[in-house]
Amino acid sequence: MDHIVAARILMGISLGFHIVYSTIGIGLPLLLMIAEWRALRTGDELFHQLARHWIRPAGVLFAIGAVSGTVLSFELGFLWPRFMSFSGPIIGLAFSMEGFAFFTEAIFLALYIYGAERLSRGMLFFCTIPLTVASAFSAVFVISANAWMNTPAGFSLANGVLVDVHPLQAFANPAWAHEALHGTMAAYVATGFAMAGVSAAAMLRGRNLDLNKRALTLSLAVASVALPLMLISGDWAATILAVQQKPKLAAMEALFTTTRGAPLVIAGWPDPATGTVRYGIKIPKLLSLLAHRDFDAVVEGLDAFPPGTTPDPRIVHPFFDLMVGSSFIMVGAAAWFWWLRWRRREVPQGKWQLRALLFASPFGMIALESGWLVTEFGRQPWIAQGRMRVAEGVTTQSGIGLVLLTFLIVYLALTAGLLWLLFRPSSAGTGMETKQEVRHVEP
Repeated sequence: MDHIVAARILMGISLGFHIVYSTIGIGLPLLLMIAEWRALRTGDELFHQLARHWIRPAGVLFAIGAVSGTVLSFELGFLWPRFMSFSGPIIGLAFSMEGFAFFTEAIFLALYIYGAERLSRGMLFFCTIPLTVASAFSAVFVISANAWMNTPAGFSLANGVLVDVHPLQAFANPAWAHEALHGTMAAYVATGFAMAGVSAAAMLRGRNLDLNKRALTLSLAVASVALPLMLISGDWAATILAVQQKPKLAAMEALFTTTRGAPLVIAGWPDPATGTVRYGIKIPKLLSLLAHRDFDAVVEGLDAFPPGTTPDPRIVHPFFDLMVGSSFIMVGAAAWFWWLRWRRREVPQGKWQLRALLFASPFGMIALESGWLVTEFGRQPWIAQGRMRVAEGVTTQSGIGLVLLTFLIVYLALTAGLLWLLFRPSSAGTGMETKQEVRHVEP
């Protein structure tokens, strides 16, 4: 296997798994915080028990996320040494700050887990606040480094040598704000729907209905609040892409030719040979409106850029459609739930409503992974947009294929073990309660 392809696949697999672990590690602390707050405010003991049930996946995912994140740091040096030599002095601040956020998470997660019998309820709730904030900031710091790859800033080059480096400017690069907001909201949506799906599955089996109704309502409420914010931030990102990353936008929308009043193309298969999208549904002038807030605005197509410098729309466009389509599936499932919740004044427990939520539950993670793939493939062939190509930043060493196979097996085993740990207790109740707790809540 070509060493560039092998390096990209290995890094992609590692990041793909790490994103799942870290996403739930970002979203679950917020659910813990809200559950503990509800327990304090209402005196409902079930909310506190719910938080204690959720702490197992939070702890497990934190541990696995830490390990997979450490592996990624080694892979950056092992697979992309020339890129790290170039970018390390510039984006090192973002990774350093992420380290502080990580240790803050670790401290307060340990206090919350092991302080259950020693700390007051108020102090347990207090522990969830820095835990939630630190997990969000951890995402924001890492996204800053990724955003810099899309819009490099904060440095100058003199004869190929870095000069005049400004780490804060690099940290707050032009793509950082919208990527950080969009990515963080996506993590809350993905976690909320994932946990709602677990609760819906337990309710379909008739397990601990009172606790699972609270879990379903709380997790879906978080996802439902974050979902429109994610869509709004996505629209904001599109307007920024239309100015800062025009080739990526053209690939996302499979726009081959620069067009005034450009249409929005839904689905279809891009054909570079003919410059058309087969079987796509075109909505006239909508892309110009979304990108520039003007029906007649000009949107640059892939033909506006030199050959060999643009991403492949056959990869970017389908993943972009999958991301957007996943969002609308979640909107439909959540809207149906809340409409029934308002109409009946109780948590819907019908099989079809619960099945709809169970069906929609993985689409938050699908949307997040698809969005990440759009971001990465949409930057190709650059590893740092306009500054360094992927082929210039990769290692020259061979033998990556064997490492790739080893890591794939390890990650599959880790994921299988994780799923076993998370879902195995559900046969005994809600998914994570102990026998003592079940006796406590049952009449």
